[in-house]
Amino acid sequence: MWQTYIVKCSDNTLYSGITTDLKRRIGEHNNSPLGAKYTRGRRPVKLVFSKRFKNKSLAAKEEARIKKLSRQEKLKLVKKIKADAKKF
Repeated sequence: MWQTYIVKCSDNTLYSGITTDLKRRIGEHNNSPLGAKYTRGRRPVKLVFSKRFKNKSLAAKEEARIKKLSRQEKLKLVKKIKADAKKF
């Protein structure tokens, strides 16, 4: 299972990516040289959004769509997911 995710960096910027193991990837962003170059200088990062997909292609398409969004649109997406989660 593939996941698209957004993390909030310590400088309040947002970074998005895809992975098959979200826990491992967030750990890499926070503690390893395997984390993205962008996040290495902005640690710690905090997961603020994730969505599952059945294959890499769909996850990559969603990541590309997210990367095209403005910061405000990304924050609305995060806020919507949090609001939906509270309904359950």
